[in-house]
Amino acid sequence: MTAITEQQILEALGHIRDPDRNGDIVSLGMVSGIAIRDGNVAFAIEVDPERGPRLEPLRKAAEKAVEALPGVLSVTAVLTAESAPRARGAARAQPHAPPAGMRGRGGGVPGVEAIVAVASGKGGVGKSTVAANLALALKANGLRVGVLDADIYGPSMPRMLGIRGRPRSRDGRTLEPLENYGVRCMSMGFLVAEDTPMIWRGPMVMSALQQMLREVAWGTLDIMIVDMPPGTGDAQLTLAQQVPLAGAVIVSTPQDIALLDARKGLNMFKKVDVPVLGIIENMSYFLCPHCGGRSDIFSHGGARREALRLGAEFLGEVPLDLEIRETSDSGRPITVSDPDSAHARVFRQMAARIWEKVAGAAAERRPPPRIIIE
Repeated sequence: MTAITEQQILEALGHIRDPDRNGDIVSLGMVSGIAIRDGNVAFAIEVDPERGPRLEPLRKAAEKAVEALPGVLSVTAVLTAESAPRARGAARAQPHAPPAGMRGRGGGVPGVEAIVAVASGKGGVGKSTVAANLALALKANGLRVGVLDADIYGPSMPRMLGIRGRPRSRDGRTLEPLENYGVRCMSMGFLVAEDTPMIWRGPMVMSALQQMLREVAWGTLDIMIVDMPPGTGDAQLTLAQQVPLAGAVIVSTPQDIALLDARKGLNMFKKVDVPVLGIIENMSYFLCPHCGGRSDIFSHGGARREALRLGAEFLGEVPLDLEIRETSDSGRPITVSDPDSAHARVFRQMAARIWEKVAGAAAERRPPPRIIIE
């Protein structure tokens, strides 16, 4: 297979002209963030915010131009609307939440019944491990499940779900998600090598996430798990506002500093009117595999107490266990590699409770049945 180069991509895009400006999108400096992996190409086209909605034909033309190059298997182009540079010393606009009760995060994803975010206020708490096992537990409980890896800068779902390969497109417009263990997944990790840094601005990340949501043939899903990026910055807030979330699950470890960040995450979702389904305490305790002795390395029970204090449900605790870590790193999470284990049962119980809350809330929103007398 012919290896595609960045120069070839730029030359192809040099034939795409901006309909409103005198030049092509390369010479005008609109192309950025080019990433190439095994014939899969991704890049961003930066446009003025007010022009974004009507430049979809330009984006599609750019994709077609690159798809025509020898050696290209798939292309993902995103439109990113950059705000005009502000004057030096100008005040920075603060992100704000929509009014209470406003669920203005755009339309839902066709065929997807509910979308649930798994989030943490900080990195390093094992959020992705929990997200992967919850998704597999939901599948084990009989549901149709998809996973969106929203951590653009550090995608880990391909490795954790044991998925290798590249997304294909049957119609040239939508990508097919990859699948393992009966769970469908889409991740930037399928398009970019693990050691390739993603140097993308926030709007570029949001455009990519919107396309992974709405330009992927997810099919019919009962629930989609979104592995959120860690933290509570602008990117996380914008994602929570724009993705039609049915609820969020907060992952924390027991120590005080992690609980402080978990509290920030919970408050972030409250600000954008996303229900918090509960809190999970990960790395809750350590059982020695040799003597069976228990050690509360990161303290214990902090997330349960915090959930009680904040009026959120405590969904359960997951121990700091070598088998959970090794199976996740090897692409065979504990929920599928040892489904009868105590750890797998914990994940299935938490997954069952999450689905119970999501399905119950959905039922309450449905209109009452009409009685027709003929």
